[in-house]
Amino acid sequence: MISCHTMKSSVKENPFEKHAQTALKNNLFVQEELKLISSDFSFTEGCSPDEGGNVFFTDQPNDKIWKYSVKGELSLFLDKSGRSNGTYFDKDGNLLTCADERGELWSVSPNGKVSVLLADLNGKQLNGPNDLWVDSKGGIYLTDPYYQRPYWTRTQPDLESQDVYYLQKGSLAALKVAGDFSRPNGIVGTPDGKSLYIADIGAGKIFKYTIEKEGVLSNKELFISRGADGMTLDDQGNIYLTGGNGVYIYDKDGESLATIAVPKGTSNVCFSGKDKNILFITARESIYTIPMTVRGVE
Repeated sequence: MISCHTMKSSVKENPFEKHAQTALKNNLFVQEELKLISSDFSFTEGCSPDEGGNVFFTDQPNDKIWKYSVKGELSLFLDKSGRSNGTYFDKDGNLLTCADERGELWSVSPNGKVSVLLADLNGKQLNGPNDLWVDSKGGIYLTDPYYQRPYWTRTQPDLESQDVYYLQKGSLAALKVAGDFSRPNGIVGTPDGKSLYIADIGAGKIFKYTIEKEGVLSNKELFISRGADGMTLDDQGNIYLTGGNGVYIYDKDGESLATIAVPKGTSNVCFSGKDKNILFITARESIYTIPMTVRGVE
């Protein structure tokens, strides 16, 4: 005779089927529609959509930025990208990038011309700019964790802590606006400019802040007890987190909604396409897409 306990434990749960059932309940996506676009990279990161819905993403080990068009075409946008990591488009169509080869923040024009927006912090090299978000005034929030890179000659940071900075539009000096992190990483703000989410991937937590005047942050609160790499938001206020073999979706109150299962470890995510309703996912050497019933706001 087989006990009830034995029968229950002998049935293996299919994680993809579980995720599909959860997503169906929340009417966000169909798991089976996840599509592999390419696996011809070394480590994909930093995806951002331009105004037309084309996605630009980085392949940091190969020092390149690629474009994936709304027509489904891949093309090289920038060679020698300063080992860019996170990216974000400003209102003028320039691609802002976290160029951590020398700890800089770049602005890359549509024709590929590079301008350095931030070269250091009071004469000291930044740890390694990782991710960024641009507010409606053109101010830039920047996370600065330290990950020892194989292409660096330095073996230790100039700075004593790993913090988050704000660079006002036109300024040459960044202001520290948040600290006390283990290792800050992903960052994204709400469309109304009132709240900012920061992932402390080292502590395994997402924090939410109130954005005050002049870019100052206040009212730090624990939002989700889960770390993340890249993050994005949809038009319902849901937040999408990467890290691990999936994209984890939470509602505006921090409650778990669904998980998009991805075969490779995810690193970043954004909404793409002409209608911003196709989720674009970077995952190690690969990139994926999946149609959504919601739209992106970035």
